Amino acid sequence: MPRVPKQVGEENFAAILNVVKKHPGGASREDIAKGLGKHVPQRTLQFRLNRLVEAKRLVPKGESRAVKYVLAETVPVPVAGEAPEVAAAAAVVKISTAGAEIQQRLRKPVEARKPVGYNRTFLDGYRPNVSFYLSEEERARLETIGTRHAAAEAAGTYAKQILSRLLIDLSWNSSRLEGNTYSLLDTRRLIEFGEEAEGRDRLEAQMIMNHKDAIEFLVNAADEIGFNRFTILNLHGILANNLLADKGAAGRLRHIPVGIERSTFQPLAVPQQIEEYFDQILATAAAIEDPYEQSFFVMVQLPYLQPFDDVNKRVSRLAANIPFIKRNLSPLSFTDVPSSLYKDAMLGIYEMNNVALLRDVFLWAYERSAEQYAAARQSLGEPDPFRFKHRASLRQVVADVVRERLDRKASAAFLARWTENNILPDDREAFRKMVEEELLSLHEGNFARYQLRPTEFAAWQKVWAEKPSK
Repeated sequence: MPRVPKQVGEENFAAILNVVKKHPGGASREDIAKGLGKHVPQRTLQFRLNRLVEAKRLVPKGESRAVKYVLAETVPVPVAGEAPEVAAAAAVVKISTAGAEIQQRLRKPVEARKPVGYNRTFLDGYRPNVSFYLSEEERARLETIGTRHAAAEAAGTYAKQILSRLLIDLSWNSSRLEGNTYSLLDTRRLIEFGEEAEGRDRLEAQMIMNHKDAIEFLVNAADEIGFNRFTILNLHGILANNLLADKGAAGRLRHIPVGIERSTFQPLAVPQQIEEYFDQILATAAAIEDPYEQSFFVMVQLPYLQPFDDVNKRVSRLAANIPFIKRNLSPLSFTDVPSSLYKDAMLGIYEMNNVALLRDVFLWAYERSAEQYAAARQSLGEPDPFRFKHRASLRQVVADVVRERLDRKASAAFLARWTENNILPDDREAFRKMVEEELLSLHEGNFARYQLRPTEFAAWQKVWAEKPSK
């Protein structure tokens, strides 16, 4: 599908689409010019209209001067306040006919849609490795994309190599899908330097930092995680930390009834049934062999059950990455997924048990994420195997030197003692050299990877920069 040129501001296209939206029978060029509320040269307006038609965001009806423009039914209008790059993405997400039908049904007001409860047969009817939400062709396509740079290495190796970028991308995009208003830059500053954005609710910062902690949990415990109670309960416990009214609800299955905003779906309310179906979902997911089917199954079934008081969709989005982390496949960071489209896709699951629209989102989002990380992986080069082997020791020693505010002479003595006690003889000389080089190259743009605070780093820098006394 043709893309709208980036050099033309997305806000200009969004303004046109919003004017057309107000004319269900179609808007003429004159209607659009008047509705924009500011003068736009005719040639410029026609250029923008042509681009929107090429991108299949508008459909022309009629001929010549009588032409009117209507919205393409399968393309959502950008949501006010949504990032321009996300609004632009809405124009290129390929929506299937079945997905478009879900969107059409959801255009009815909530009052006009049929109330529904939890449908047990939606889960019972799924047979691992026999039933599939993704077609054979779709799974093969994802395998080609996702394994482009995979290697036969220990679980979590690839995710660790791109961890600094994954932390920001997935934390921001998953939080954004929940309505978080932090920008990508705000998120980067929060994660790397601990700086909260001014004028924002502290809950938003907490949500993002919870994502960071949860991603680190999955990546650092790659050998141990899976579709089991340990992983999913603790994943919820981290993501819900300090966000729920009932502090004990973090990491605990739901004991109270809940509702879904702007939906006719009423989740289960009986705790015993919630626990039974939760265990069934985990057992089913664990038995699925294809990592892409496994990932998508969890994105469908976990939020449908609503096993926790809140934070269910966040758990499903991060849990969807478990197969990718364990098998060194490209992760899924939901980059540029329009929040309005994702919400519609989830309503399709809740109210219709129809996976079509969420499948459209999943396929598009995974390909977009894989492209990003393929480029990032190429720029990384081959990781140093010695550094990778001793990454935990390196992190600990550097952090200790900084937190203890050791100068160059004291740090050398500390490093010699530490290495003698903790590193095998054959590796000691190379390890000391690696730590010394790392301390010399430490600066304000790279100290966050050692989980140091800006104040700790600044205090150490003063000591480190001092000339030794004679």
